[in-house]
Amino acid sequence: MANTVIVGMQWGDEGKGKIVDLICPAFDAVARYQGGHNAGHTVRFGDRHFSLRLIPSGILHEGMSCVLGNGMVVAPDAFLGELEELRGAGVDETGRLSVSNRATVLLPLHVALDRARERARGAAAIGTTSRGIGPAYESKVARYGLRMVDLAAPDLEDRIAASLDVVGPQLQAHAAAGRVEEVEAGEASETDPAALADACRAWAERLAPYLADTEHLLNGWIRDGKSLLFEGAQGTLLDVDHGTFPYVTSSSSTAGGAATGTGVPPTAIDGVIGILKAYTTRVGAGPFTTELEDDTGEYLRQRGNEFGTVTGRPRRCGWLDLVAARYAQTLNGVDGIALTKLDVLDELREIKICTGYRLRGEVLHDLPAERAALEDAEPVYDTVPGWQKTTAGALELSDLPPAARDYVARIEDELGAPVLFVSTGPRREETILRHDLPELGRLTSGRLLR
Repeated sequence: MANTVIVGMQWGDEGKGKIVDLICPAFDAVARYQGGHNAGHTVRFGDRHFSLRLIPSGILHEGMSCVLGNGMVVAPDAFLGELEELRGAGVDETGRLSVSNRATVLLPLHVALDRARERARGAAAIGTTSRGIGPAYESKVARYGLRMVDLAAPDLEDRIAASLDVVGPQLQAHAAAGRVEEVEAGEASETDPAALADACRAWAERLAPYLADTEHLLNGWIRDGKSLLFEGAQGTLLDVDHGTFPYVTSSSSTAGGAATGTGVPPTAIDGVIGILKAYTTRVGAGPFTTELEDDTGEYLRQRGNEFGTVTGRPRRCGWLDLVAARYAQTLNGVDGIALTKLDVLDELREIKICTGYRLRGEVLHDLPAERAALEDAEPVYDTVPGWQKTTAGALELSDLPPAARDYVARIEDELGAPVLFVSTGPRREETILRHDLPELGRLTSGRLLR
């Protein structure tokens, strides 16, 4: 049986939700290992459309067990609201959804601080979703935050006071400068200890059926011979250690985060599927070497519907960056690739592929760590012919135009990994599955059917 990690190979928004949804039937459970409700996964099949932020898209499959791991930060209101949305759509999660009792609680005070900091940065803003993710992770690393298990702790007020001792003065300083906005309607006051404690107790009661020692749960399933799929949020280049710092998220979004974010040992993980968009997008600030700030960039944005699932923000768009993709391949040890949104390129006469960076007269083939280098680098492009024929809905590689097949083969050659899936539309059924490749069978225990 295979235990496989799904990871984004760019700056997120690669289409992980669709691929997870597609291959779920080959696994017994799905576990999300990092991030919070700043990450949105969009899943479409038939005439149904779901946008999920915290809960793995495996929840849409009857009988599939889903886990929110200890590496996540969970806003109780966001989690409970997402549950209500799923129930309203006829999805029954009873008995198959677990939340780690060690996951960090994201409180309204974290939201207020996140928003205030972004306003204070002005033009230098990082471009966070202002959902409180970074401050919640700070509370974890600095050891003053709450974990899910603490929501019902007898010394809850003392723990909240410890958080307010750190965050309160920062909020007060931002409030004095006019940078603190109201938190969303219905949330507890961000600095009122009594209101926060009351909210936490109410959340504890409603969350109790879902909280579990998920480390024991997941490892027990592995010992029983079950197959697990590990789902990350964001993408490799937003990893807090390996991404384009400081324009990154606050957690480990690379495949290594699957172990620390769930409590499953690295030796239990059998492989990695990397999700790669046929072009490149980025949300928020930060260096983006292949960005197109012209009509072609706008064309990709509109044709690819490149707007954030959570925020609705327009995504920055550019050509495929193989320097960044090779870096992601190295960090994650990608065994097979899911290539998404190939159909977005269908009408283009020419397509450019970034094969290197030109920096101060030198051509680089590895991603530099220095921010200034990333900002100053210019892309080195190879121009290839477009296919100018539709690929939408193709179900076999042979159905693709020759130039589109060449594009897929070029990616395989450059990254040293086979393309196992080619997404040719937003719905789960609009996907080419490479059943001829042994890696597909190995990474899905041979259980994946169309």
